[in-house]
Amino acid sequence: MTHDVAALAVELTDMAAADHRTAVHANSDDPAEQLAWRRLTARHGDRLGEIMAEYGWPTAELVGEEAARAAWLIAQHADRQLDIQRRALQLMQQAVSAGVAGPRELAFLRDRTLVNEGRQQVYGTQIAGVKDGAPVPWPCEEPERVDELRAAVGIEPFDEYVARFS
Repeated sequence: MTHDVAALAVELTDMAAADHRTAVHANSDDPAEQLAWRRLTARHGDRLGEIMAEYGWPTAELVGEEAARAAWLIAQHADRQLDIQRRALQLMQQAVSAGVAGPRELAFLRDRTLVNEGRQQVYGTQIAGVKDGAPVPWPCEEPERVDELRAAVGIEPFDEYVARFS
């Protein structure tokens, strides 16, 4: 089991590294580059599904901090695999309740999943696009409470967050 978990940690961090290298193609003007990105994230999503079926949520306790963050990133980018995102959200919620995963990452995954379901987000972490040079978030359930909700899970205020995109 120990060897399996060590190999799993390496596999997850390798997947995240590949994700980082190719993420620039997500919104490429070149359809072939976009397709390559979609293929990669789908393959990673499938594999995360298998990992969750076998191990549950890959927590830092199980696979180490870096690999746990990699698992979160893979779930975050499984945009065309809502079943995988929903399962990750469910398992990560349990891990946060148990104190073995971070509420900040969970908030990002929750928003991402809600937006992918065509629903309003909670924390305003997902940006729909840019209008007149300013980032525009996907609609939020309670826009007037966004900063309060963000603070509760350790996310900086919305204005500071979007300033990074400008």
